[in-house]
Amino acid sequence: MKRILLVAFGLLLFYQVYPQSDSITTVILVRHAEKDFAKDGDPVLTENGTARARLLAEILKNQSVDAVYSTPFNRTRQTVEPVASQKTLEVIDYNPFKLEEVIEIIEANKGKTLLISGHSNTVPLILNMMVNEDKYRQLDESDYDNLYIVSYLRKGNAKVLELQYGEVTNN
Repeated sequence: MKRILLVAFGLLLFYQVYPQSDSITTVILVRHAEKDFAKDGDPVLTENGTARARLLAEILKNQSVDAVYSTPFNRTRQTVEPVASQKTLEVIDYNPFKLEEVIEIIEANKGKTLLISGHSNTVPLILNMMVNEDKYRQLDESDYDNLYIVSYLRKGNAKVLELQYGEVTNN
């Protein structure tokens, strides 16, 4: 509960510092939740991962979300499906091997709020593209608790708020 309040406070503070406007796009970016390492190919979420996905929906229940994007893999889709279901939205696939398309998606959704689910290597790359710097590094394979809120005006003009949600997974 303490983490939910911390995330909610962070969102409130962020929106006061960077108010919404027609030109500012809010991007909520997460790495997929805990995956089942025993499954080869396209693993699903573990029980802990499913609980984290439900927690993400709980955290975002009062937040407007206009679109939900995910790579076409089970673990990324399952992470954002509870939010999409809650908001009566479909999860839209993007290609994790063509990340420039993610910037195009963000640019095409000016003034909206997007939830995007990625991977340990793609989330930092997306952040780096938005801020137009080589600032964010690949996440540790055991790191699942990061939640990034990005206030995006244009490539190179973005502010990133780094939060954690749920149980801490990597100290």
